[in-house]
Amino acid sequence: MVQKNKGQQFILNLLFIILCLLCVLPFVLLISSSFTEEAALTQKGYWFWPWKVSMDAYKYLMNSGSQILTSYKITLLVTAIGTVSNIMLTVLFAYPLSRREMPARNFFAFFVFFTMLFNGGIIPAYMMYANFLHLKNTFWALIIPWKLLGAFNIIMMRSYFTASIPNELVEAARIDGAREYGILFRIMLPLSKPMLATIGLMTGLGFWNDWTNSIYFVTQKNLYSIQALLNDIMTNIQFLQNNTQMQQHANQMNLPSASVRMAIAVIGILPIFAIYPFVQKYFVKGIVVGGVKG
Repeated sequence: MVQKNKGQQFILNLLFIILCLLCVLPFVLLISSSFTEEAALTQKGYWFWPWKVSMDAYKYLMNSGSQILTSYKITLLVTAIGTVSNIMLTVLFAYPLSRREMPARNFFAFFVFFTMLFNGGIIPAYMMYANFLHLKNTFWALIIPWKLLGAFNIIMMRSYFTASIPNELVEAARIDGAREYGILFRIMLPLSKPMLATIGLMTGLGFWNDWTNSIYFVTQKNLYSIQALLNDIMTNIQFLQNNTQMQQHANQMNLPSASVRMAIAVIGILPIFAIYPFVQKYFVKGIVVGGVKG
């Protein structure tokens, strides 16, 4: 029996090692390709170790100089402010929906659910944000449209409040004289750290990876997010390579188009690599609890 258990354990360990390699190797290939010379990529293709080490892709990106630093700062601010604001609004909306005694609770719940099925479309949304709210070419244009509050997050948070936190705790707090804000901040939120971390990570990833708001609402480069700037750099390279009049000039410059794509991806995911280990424990717990009880 012991020998059989050891055999099963060995097979499971081997399986998980293979799965981990399947997850890690694409990132290794990505980083390796970003440090490979453009000619080597063209001739020999992609490999897990650079055929010929070159920093040309990163040097080309660094030619943007202060613009990349500015875009990084904008993206960090947008991600931080947007994530905190999203969590606050989500909690303040979800908590009343989790209380059965709230007046018109079903109406507001239906209102949230309805927005998951239907929306006004991009053009009406653009007209509202740009013409009526005057967000165009402002910092808030990167935060408010489409990402400041999400119906899916509200429903997840409400389900967590309802299913994972005993109602007896709320009743006991009320008997002790606690008001709604006291119940929310002293009882509900401390017990909701896994779900808060889960929503925070997903929302933060959404803000960090977003480039559409920059494309729609921003024409000033000093407000470009890092994703929008990198997309603009890649578009310029493709234009130089595809335009017959500019192609000779592009060849003379030896633009590292393939390696630049990889370098752009590396720059874009570095902060995620840095943050994820700190929230992984809460993220996994929040997903598991939400999947079982939500």
